[in-house]
Amino acid sequence: MDNWWYRNIVEPGKLPLLLALLAFVGSFLVTRTITRLIRAGKGPFRNIRTGDVHVHHVVPGIFLMLVGGFWAVAAGRHSFGSMCAAVIFGVGAGLVLDEFALILHLDDVYWSEQGRKSVEVVVLTTALVVLILTGFSPLGVNELSADERHDRVAFALNITLNCGFAVIALAKGKLRTALIGMVVPFVALVGAVRLARPGSAWARRFYRNRPRARARAGLRAFRHDRRWTGPRRRFQDLIGGKPDPEPRPR
Repeated sequence: MDNWWYRNIVEPGKLPLLLALLAFVGSFLVTRTITRLIRAGKGPFRNIRTGDVHVHHVVPGIFLMLVGGFWAVAAGRHSFGSMCAAVIFGVGAGLVLDEFALILHLDDVYWSEQGRKSVEVVVLTTALVVLILTGFSPLGVNELSADERHDRVAFALNITLNCGFAVIALAKGKLRTALIGMVVPFVALVGAVRLARPGSAWARRFYRNRPRARARAGLRAFRHDRRWTGPRRRFQDLIGGKPDPEPRPR
């Protein structure tokens, strides 16, 4: 275990990344716990206000990310300062991504259906960092041998192919597949060769005059959503709390 820890975490300089991940997850969980207590009217916690302005926790989160990010750049990879900076950055990132939906919609949608995006982004970010910690490198570089890494043509071709597959998967409306595919080889390839989701940029451009492709894409998306939407929402509610019910139209 000691050999694994040194070989895979300490020697490659991944200890700051691990600390940032732990701080990120811890910050998100603590923040969600406090916001759920505030929502339920329990405990000593209250929303922070300056006059009539509600100060969202994304504000101190941005400040902490800036401090931690610039400090990490100045401190180097193996110093004690870099580890402190990683913790500060992780705490700030947890605060910011907990209100990702607010930034995306420019509206306070924290407890609405749109607010689920914050939980989804936090889970996806955690998964990507865990993959990098366990040895995967972005753009599939981990699949190259030492000789291939020194061969600029092979190196550039490998990165270009993986980026190309990820971009196609993203254009087909498969954000999770594209992001994970940037780290895990061949995942983006699967997303690139399969049918696009209805409404995606790829579907609007290439399925415009192909009614059979549009119908197949719609049917596949319907089956996928029917299978996974329920479990995904229950998982999001478990972590982030259940959104407020949508008001009924009069």
